[in-house]
Amino acid sequence: MPKSSQSYPMSGGNGQHSYIHHSSYQKAAIDGAEEKTRQCILEKLDLLNLKPDLSTFTIADFGCSIGPNTFHVVLIIIDTVKMKYKQVKENSEASLVPLEFPVFFNDLSNNDFNTLFKTTQPPSSEREYFSVGVPGSFYGRVLPRNSVHIGHTSYTTHWLSKIPEHVGDKKSPAWNKNNIIYNNSIEDVTNAYKLQFIKDMKVFLEARAEEIVPGGLMIVLGQCLPDGIPFFKTWQGIVVDTIGDCLMDLAESGLTTEEKIGLFNIPVYFPQFSELRREIEQNRSFTIETMENVRHPLEDIPLSHDFMISMFRAILSTIIKEHFGECVLDELFDRVAMKLVKYPIDITKCEKDMNYFILLIRK
Repeated sequence: MPKSSQSYPMSGGNGQHSYIHHSSYQKAAIDGAEEKTRQCILEKLDLLNLKPDLSTFTIADFGCSIGPNTFHVVLIIIDTVKMKYKQVKENSEASLVPLEFPVFFNDLSNNDFNTLFKTTQPPSSEREYFSVGVPGSFYGRVLPRNSVHIGHTSYTTHWLSKIPEHVGDKKSPAWNKNNIIYNNSIEDVTNAYKLQFIKDMKVFLEARAEEIVPGGLMIVLGQCLPDGIPFFKTWQGIVVDTIGDCLMDLAESGLTTEEKIGLFNIPVYFPQFSELRREIEQNRSFTIETMENVRHPLEDIPLSHDFMISMFRAILSTIIKEHFGECVLDELFDRVAMKLVKYPIDITKCEKDMNYFILLIRK
C-alpha cells in the first residue's frame, strides 16, 4: 500500500532545481490577482469593527512553501492594510495607534524553512513585519483561535492531505493501475480523489474559521477546472501523463518496476468550479464575498518545454524521490524532455484550466 502519512513539500534548497528558481508561474498568478486583492481589502476590511484599539494586525500565509512569492504577497497585503488604515484615520474620530504586523508563514513540517528565511526574506532592517514560521499541515488548526486578521493561501488546496484510499490497492475497484494521478478513465479512482478533496476542504475551512477573527478576511487563490473539462486535456495534465509514461519507460529499462509505479499516486486534485463552490458554500462560518475566475497572465503565452519540465520537477521531485529514490530523477526528467521534443505540447490546442480568486469574510 502507498504511504499516506508523509508530506511532500516543494523542492528545497537553493540549487538548480529548487522551487525558489522555478515558481515564476505561481508568482505570475499572484501578480495577476494583485489588483483584486488590494480592492477587496480596501472595500471589505472593517478595521474599526475588528477592534477600535487595534495595535497588532496579524497575517498568515498558509502553504507558504519556499521562495520569494510568499513575501511578495505579504507585502502587498501589508501595504494595502496601511492604505486602509490611513483612510480610516483620516475619516474617523477614533484614536488609532500605529499598527505592527506579525506574520505567520505556515507550511508542512518538512518544508525548507531555513532556506525560506535565510535566502529570500528581506533583511530585518528593511522588513515591515515580524516573521514566525509555523510548521504543520493546514488541514487542521495550526494557530490559536481568533488570532488572524487576514489569511491567505495561493495554489495550495489542490494538494490533498494524503493519497486517496484504495487507489494503490490492486484488489480495489479504485486501483489506479499504472496511472500516477486520476485521469477520468477509471470512475472509482476519480471519485476517490474527489472524496478526499471534499474531506480536506471541509477541514481546511473549519480550521481557518477558528483561527480568523470575526470580520477577518480569508483570501484563496488557486487553480480548478471549468465544469466538464477533464484534467488530462490541459497542458499540465499532459505533462503529468508524460511523466507517468516515462516512469513506465524506466521500468522497461530496469531502473524501477511496474509494481512500484502501480503503488505511486500524486495526491493532487483539481476540482471542477462547481465542486469548489459547493464545498465552500457548505461552510457556514464564512460569507462568500467574491468567487470569480481571474486571468492568469501567462495563459496565452507559449511556454517552453524547459520551463514546463523545470516547474514540474521543482513541484514533484520530493514525492518522486521518496517513492523511487533520488537516483531516478535526472534520468526521468531527461526522458520527459526527449518525449516532449518528439511529441510537443501545443498549449493553444489544450483545454484551459481556471484560476480563481475567492474572498471569504469570517462571520
